[in-house]
Amino acid sequence: MNAHPCCGGVVTGASCKTNEMRTVTGGPHLRKFVRRGLDSARWIVPGGILALLPKCPACLAAYFAIGTGIGISISTAIYVRLALVVLCAGPLSYFAATRGRRFLARLARSR
Repeated sequence: MNAHPCCGGVVTGASCKTNEMRTVTGGPHLRKFVRRGLDSARWIVPGGILALLPKCPACLAAYFAIGTGIGISISTAIYVRLALVVLCAGPLSYFAATRGRRFLARLARSR
């Protein structure tokens, strides 16, 4: 009986010719699942911040005061909101560009 490719790196006391079931922790399937989860989180976090960010600087100042107990002026809230938009739109555009590049490369290979 040949070992499954996922279990090739597992070292156990039993030989590979037995019918013993082995459990693999942290195999390639788990790494693939974690990688996909992190890829999704990279999209969700900046997108969620942009979705929940208020459009009105006065609302942002009020949320900031409620959340931290520190009041900020409206002009400061304008700059904080602008900085949050730039810091969230930058990664989103980078992720979209890398996905688009992968898509175009895969499309070119399939032809």
